[in-house]
Amino acid sequence: METFTRKVPLRRWAAGAAVALLAAVGSFTASAAPSHAQNGRYEAEQPPAACDGTIDTNHSGFSGTGFCNTPNAVGSAVAFTFNAPQAGTATIEVGYANGGSDTRPADIQVNGSTARSAVGFANTGAWNAWSANTVTVPVNAGANTVRLVATTASGLANIDYLDVAMGGGPTQGSRPMEDLDRGVVAVRNGSSVLVSWRLLGLDPTGIGFNVYRSAGGGSEVKLNSSPLTGGTNYLDRAANLSQANTYRVAPVVGGVEQARSPGFTLTANHADEPAVRIPLRNGGPINFTWVGDLDGDGDYDYVVDRQTSPQKIEAYSNEGVFLWEVNMGPNSTDQNNIEGGSATINVGHNDGVTVYDFDSDGRAEVAVRIANGVTFGNGVRFNHANNTEQFIAILDGRTGALRDSAKVPTDYLSDGPMYARFAACHLDGEQASLVAFMKNRVGSGGFNLMVSAWEFDGTSVDMQWKWLRGNGNHPDGHNSRCIDVDGNGTDEFAEIGFVLNGDGTLRYSLGSQGIVHGDRFHIADMDPSRPGLEGYGVQQDNPSGLREYYYDAATGQMIWKHTRSGTADVGRGMAGDVDPRHPGMEVWSFDGLYNAPTNRLTEPDTSLRPYPQMGLWWDGDITMELFNSGKIEKWDPSNPTPTNSAPRLELTTGYGGVLGPRSQPTLLADVFGDWREEVVLPNSSYNQLIIFTTDRPSDIRLYTLAHNPAYRNDMTVKGYMQSHHVDYFLGAGMSTPPRPDITY
Repeated sequence: METFTRKVPLRRWAAGAAVALLAAVGSFTASAAPSHAQNGRYEAEQPPAACDGTIDTNHSGFSGTGFCNTPNAVGSAVAFTFNAPQAGTATIEVGYANGGSDTRPADIQVNGSTARSAVGFANTGAWNAWSANTVTVPVNAGANTVRLVATTASGLANIDYLDVAMGGGPTQGSRPMEDLDRGVVAVRNGSSVLVSWRLLGLDPTGIGFNVYRSAGGGSEVKLNSSPLTGGTNYLDRAANLSQANTYRVAPVVGGVEQARSPGFTLTANHADEPAVRIPLRNGGPINFTWVGDLDGDGDYDYVVDRQTSPQKIEAYSNEGVFLWEVNMGPNSTDQNNIEGGSATINVGHNDGVTVYDFDSDGRAEVAVRIANGVTFGNGVRFNHANNTEQFIAILDGRTGALRDSAKVPTDYLSDGPMYARFAACHLDGEQASLVAFMKNRVGSGGFNLMVSAWEFDGTSVDMQWKWLRGNGNHPDGHNSRCIDVDGNGTDEFAEIGFVLNGDGTLRYSLGSQGIVHGDRFHIADMDPSRPGLEGYGVQQDNPSGLREYYYDAATGQMIWKHTRSGTADVGRGMAGDVDPRHPGMEVWSFDGLYNAPTNRLTEPDTSLRPYPQMGLWWDGDITMELFNSGKIEKWDPSNPTPTNSAPRLELTTGYGGVLGPRSQPTLLADVFGDWREEVVLPNSSYNQLIIFTTDRPSDIRLYTLAHNPAYRNDMTVKGYMQSHHVDYFLGAGMSTPPRPDITY
């Protein structure tokens, strides 16, 4: 029988107070230049503003006649007072510059109460490089005072102005998600440039965008005659490609242009390729890439593994600046894919690393399973007398230094170290947890399995619960998912043959319905006419001859099965809408392409199905494309072709990309640009990440997939890498997806 142990309460801080705090504050996003005042601009150097320090003019580019330079001390402040015509909310924009090397956090106080704690004013590159942040705050009718109060000894950034616009942001939920910027990206397609950017999860309905280009460092020119309200991309046919071109976008809300985004520069005479290249240090092979906002600037940064001996983990900024290295030490030299060293990562279907903002401070941490001999990014070595015992470690994403560690339960220690798969889950719907799926082998036979959840509150990492499979009939596989299977706002932990509730108790097992171990499974809204989510999985040598199955993800109730004579190791299985002639998604392995809701072949000739490796969105229509062995393909239901011969859209290996184990990329996810996905591969020298991003325009508008809770959770998962899914139906005939129940 399985056993379950709960160690600490799932929430360690006052949920009501935290939710109220988050609900009172809107999005807080960085942008690259100040926008025009809407309902009023208040200069930091002019009354009624009050500056604790001096009014200076020695750094050019400021608004008005000067800026506020506060002392480098905790408690340094600048205050702005303004009148509101009625009680409600106001969007305030703070113009600032920070030429220091660190982010300078500040509390934002409104009428004496803290509306948000320790909001960061990120480095802008120089003291004369002015940027702007926006936040939505509650206001009273009449006079209101907003104070920015430094929380560290560095003091505040230089503060230029406060813009005020009445009317708040959209309704927000309780699940904190990354406060991403627009993620502008530009790639060359022949003589044109495709510029794309994010629609954010909480953007107001009807938001438009203006696109600006600066050629050769000159002044910016607006490219569109009226705000763009369709797809969040723009095809620039007039760019002079012999010059460097920098692109920025500006949201337009209620006819008023907002602050412009950070810029993306396409270099002069840039290669004609659908890719962004991120430089890396020289090093060994790379199996996986993770993304997370390590420094809180709104852009995704990169964490990669190095499959050397010993193994290493490296972190890079979004532009490829090396940040830190962790050496996994002597206990990572045994890289057997079933029974390796106690610090070995990223072999077989295991990982033991992930990247996410677990304490909701606006900066991502790196979680890693460690053992004796690991050296962290700040040079400190982890020393522990027992080489077999393992620990869950949370590292600072900016430095790679250890924030805290906790010992992995020793229930199965006598059978050796445990390999791990990690996932980020919001098990209570709010605070992020790390869920660790861990296994080791009993002699030369079966496997012990332990699932545990861990919470990091910014200071300490603590186990919330653990679940032991014991001798229970609960089949596992090579990939895990964290997703809200029943739609109640809290995540569950899903394996191919069982699901655990957010509190660590067993929700259901498919073992009693004849399911055994399998390589791959999917959970998504495969049938939009049916309430809830559905699951699809494939089997490995099921003695009943079962090949694939389709079930209700909330209850585990089986909907249909496909069984054939004999047994087979069905090593691949896919789910996605590839045939718009049929409602909902298709699912397929090697026995034909089936429409999941109807359980009918969409193509009678089963040899004409696509290959079931991975799906992605690329070409601009609403149905799914495919990523197979380095090829981005489009299966055409009106002209089906034999397996592995689908029409090719791009060949990533033709641009120097190198595939990893099982012909998989190091990451496939919505990293930047609009809602379509990127494919991340290293080059053959492993000193560059090649991030393939679409060069094809689209008129479809969807908020960034990274602001969908199910999708963002799945970006943290590796194993045998699988396609990520949103929690709504994405395909032909889809409805407009609901606003995600999130806050930034």
